[in-house]
Amino acid sequence: MSVEKMYHDTRIHVVVPAYNVADQIIEVLRGIPTFVDAVTVVDDCSTDETSVRVRAADHRVTLIQHETNQGVGGAMVTGFKDALSHPDGIIVKIDGDGQMDPAYLPHLLDPIINNQCEYAKGNRFLFYRELEVMPKHRLLGNFMLTFLTKLVSGYWNVFDPQNGYVAISSKALRLIDLNRLSKRYFFENDMLINLNIFNFRVKDIAIPARYGNEKSSMNIGTVLFSFPYYLFRRYWYRFYRKHVLRDFSPVALFIITGLPLFLWGVLFGVYTWYVSYTQQVYASTGTVMLSVLPFLVGFELILQAIVLEINNTPR
Repeated sequence: MSVEKMYHDTRIHVVVPAYNVADQIIEVLRGIPTFVDAVTVVDDCSTDETSVRVRAADHRVTLIQHETNQGVGGAMVTGFKDALSHPDGIIVKIDGDGQMDPAYLPHLLDPIINNQCEYAKGNRFLFYRELEVMPKHRLLGNFMLTFLTKLVSGYWNVFDPQNGYVAISSKALRLIDLNRLSKRYFFENDMLINLNIFNFRVKDIAIPARYGNEKSSMNIGTVLFSFPYYLFRRYWYRFYRKHVLRDFSPVALFIITGLPLFLWGVLFGVYTWYVSYTQQVYASTGTVMLSVLPFLVGFELILQAIVLEINNTPR
């Protein structure tokens, strides 16, 4: 049996999502510090010998196998549920492909233990030397997603939202509806969105990138086309849950008022331009103002809502 609460009187449970990582999984499990109380490996329907290798691991490891591939988010939901069935503590995600150095685990745990935050995540962009070896398509995807995720999640103080090296207090995790979390690549972004609903504090931790011979199944097409759609949907989910359902805040008032005005200004302006262009007739000053004034007022209200969210970012 493992000894409970070995790290500063706090129970540590590591969840490892694994898919076709037979060549890396043993080294990952061996690298997990001895102060970790339990490890749950979720084999997401691998087609190699990942499960065989995991079964040969030490006594701390519990193996759960998916019958169908559910993606990293699906594997993490399964792992989270297993971890939550044990006593409270801190739950950590470490991928099975060896990209996350277990030596940095205390850096994620300490801010939570010291009550600085409820969720700690890695940030690769604070290390220039290690960042140079990050694949270019990952850099591009992260830069594009960072701003969008800040806007959608409400966490304007975090960077590198796709970083999957994370730790969360089990008490915070229990409040999140795990069944609503994204099952695929959007999982890390979705965690931030759900955390913001409850105003949980999130802290970026400087952890360098570590890439070996593993191959990522994420492609630039997924980043460019799939994520904006998911982000758009999840923004309105967070907006309703946080700013309307839980507390009708000024942010809701500004968005509900400003967005229709902004859209009217844009659409009516395009319509007016089209009529003027096709009929070769200049629009009157009054017609132009019917477009410009709502556009400016709506834009200002939306901008004010964003400023309020920036100022109210949980810190």
